[in-house]
Formats: sequence, structure tokens, C-alpha cells
Amino acid sequence: MQANDRARAYWRRNMRLIAVLLGIWFVAAFVVPYAARALSIPFFGWPFSFWMAAQGAPLIFVILVGYYARTMNRRDREATRGADGGT
Repeated sequence: MQANDRARAYWRRNMRLIAVLLGIWFVAAFVVPYAARALSIPFFGWPFSFWMAAQGAPLIFVILVGYYARTMNRRDREATRGADGGT
């Protein structure tokens, strides 16, 4: 495989990962809080949907960032190892 082909494959994999993580982010940021509005259960004086958005979404965002960083570090190491000829 040539260097250009490897680079294209590397970026294709990265863009696919980014698209999936952005999809999860969208669902966590917009879909879940919108759907949770139907849960009008009072929870410590606030609507339950507020607690889902205020506590759950930031937790999901931190998990997404950690997963992305760990995955990209691993992929970068593999790509540089492959570019060096396996050393």
C-alpha cells in the first residue's frame, strides 16, 4: 500500500469516528432532553428533564472526549509505526 493510500484510509477512519461521535453528541444534547420533557416528574423541586440535561449530557460529553483522545492516540501510534517501516 502506498503512502497516499495509507493517509487516505487513516483520515477516512478518523472522519467516520468523528461522525459517529458527533451523532452521539447530537442525541445526548438535543434528542434526549427534548424527549425527557414528557417526564414532568418533580425531582428536588426541578423537572426531571432538567436533571437529565444538567447531569447526564455533560457526563456523556466527557466520556466522548476521553474515548476520542484514547482512540486517536492509539491510531496515531499505529500510523507512525507503519510509516516508519514497522520500527
